[in-house]
Amino acid sequence: MSQLQQAISSKKEALAGLVKKPMAVFASRCAEVWPDADALDAILLEADKEIPYSHLLFVLNIDGIQISSNVEPNNTDTSWRGLDQSKRPYLMKNLPYRGVMLSSIYMSLRTHKQCITVLHSINRGDELLGFICADFSIADIPEPTEQTKQNFHWTQFKGDPAVRGTVFMQERAPSLLDEHINEVSALIEVLMVEHGVFHSKIHFSSGRISMWLLEDPYSYRIYTTDELINPDICLAFPQHAYHEKAKIPPDKVKEILEQFRALRFADETIYLRSSSINLMNGILGLTFSCDGSHYMPYEEFLERDLAFWLGANVTTKTPET
Repeated sequence: MSQLQQAISSKKEALAGLVKKPMAVFASRCAEVWPDADALDAILLEADKEIPYSHLLFVLNIDGIQISSNVEPNNTDTSWRGLDQSKRPYLMKNLPYRGVMLSSIYMSLRTHKQCITVLHSINRGDELLGFICADFSIADIPEPTEQTKQNFHWTQFKGDPAVRGTVFMQERAPSLLDEHINEVSALIEVLMVEHGVFHSKIHFSSGRISMWLLEDPYSYRIYTTDELINPDICLAFPQHAYHEKAKIPPDKVKEILEQFRALRFADETIYLRSSSINLMNGILGLTFSCDGSHYMPYEEFLERDLAFWLGANVTTKTPET
């Protein structure tokens, strides 16, 4: 399962965990009064106080015909009784014979906002009578806890086929940044550990570095190699304690940068073109001359040697400074 799919699944599971038990209780009560619309409305008015985050409740039969009113906090709209809802997005999946199901996200006809519908089967013995339904605005759904979030693992993306097809016809052209790689790497380490830079992206070939600061996280700054080898550049950055929530320990930043440097010079054909470090989520990005991109947690990156990236026969040719 991809990280995106896991994030979607985690949020749906979090919502289902909150509402499954109370919806099961009220589904059982709906079965006792089925199909009395007034009695169903009375049950939904009680359910509205017990099902968290819901902004609308209603009951459908197995054909998608609405039996109850639309029940909202402080409002019951009887005009919805008898309406055919079978074409609505939340009824386009295989509905549960028993238990709970969550719809995909769709646009609410009432609020004109993104929402999700949770349906719980209403059963009398082995007979499926219909469904108790609860609508939730996406903005109101609570975020899953850290424990439900997926750990990120190495992900690779292939780039432009035209670049990959000619990769062995090219050779790394030394850049100004290459000539000052040791100075630049040392400066980036200092800025990330002591001056509040939490995200850096190094473009080796063009000799530029993009940086995001904790004190101004919504903007990024671009620096040239000439600017970064200025010994006074640290004066332009405020002193900032290393953030307590950073995923990458401060003593690992230097090790990561050294490995980036090694990948830049280990081979004249397959070489690192750009790289990035994000201290807060612990994810590193690498793009190579073959236009392949990789994203991985820093721990996985530091466990890999050069042979993992370039094969067994590699030598590092870092310029002296």
